[in-house]
Amino acid sequence: MNHEEMMAKMARGKGFIAALDQSGGSTPKALKGYGIEEGTWSNDEEMFGLIHDMRSRIITAPSFTGDKVIGAILFERTMDGQVDGKPTPQALTDKGVVPFIKIDKGLEEEANGVQLMKPMPGLDTLLARAKDLGVFGTKERSVINLANREGIAAVVAQQFDVARQVLAAGLVPIIEPEVNIKSAERGEADAILLEELTKALDALPGDDKVMLKLSIPAEPNLFKPLVDHPRVLRVVALSGGFSRTEACRELAKNDGMIASFSRALLSDLRHQMSDAEFDGALSEAIDEIYTASNDKA
Repeated sequence: MNHEEMMAKMARGKGFIAALDQSGGSTPKALKGYGIEEGTWSNDEEMFGLIHDMRSRIITAPSFTGDKVIGAILFERTMDGQVDGKPTPQALTDKGVVPFIKIDKGLEEEANGVQLMKPMPGLDTLLARAKDLGVFGTKERSVINLANREGIAAVVAQQFDVARQVLAAGLVPIIEPEVNIKSAERGEADAILLEELTKALDALPGDDKVMLKLSIPAEPNLFKPLVDHPRVLRVVALSGGFSRTEACRELAKNDGMIASFSRALLSDLRHQMSDAEFDGALSEAIDEIYTASNDKA
């Protein structure tokens, strides 16, 4: 797929985006969920090798194709690695799956009810390398814990500063200001975020488009104006700690939002499974998430 074909798939493709971007801090938890206990590896290189093997097994599974999985978000090390003897982005595009890369370096300590992104030194170099490898876009995550307008405005401003840098590099950013679904102020935070995102989108120069990755709102279809905004290529939803059943049920209430799930996609996969069992469990998860993304309640 060339850039224009990937752009069309993101805009109109039926399916969802797989989030395969667990990074250093979350890797041990992801491996434990996969059935590999901490202590199995003796250093970071072995740990990242194990998580790469897991991701390779997912990407090469027969059920993991662009028919239902239209995109996949990668960790930097995964992007730089190989799957079936090919660079990982090429292995994805060969299956009809559009590759993205997670670019944030984690979160700052909470202030004003939010966690901003840490600085990203060397971002221009990373973006250039990603583009050379055939990556289509990026993903960058912040977290909103409270309905603090000053904090939420700061999150959105930082996200759009990074997004403009990504666009200038010829990639499409997925802006991810995650609202904590366990927050007592979740509904109010959703509403403030909608206002701040709308203002930022209206102020975008030129005609470039961005993508948004948002927590499923407490009020169904609250984010429909963002789905319909002319500067938004696609709105995708994170599972945010919901089980797959819960996440799919809530997602199906929101017109135009498709999934970009991680734990909710991978929760039933185990290292000890045979290849047939592994693909069966993955296929079941893909089908359930695909349905919630495309057949709305």
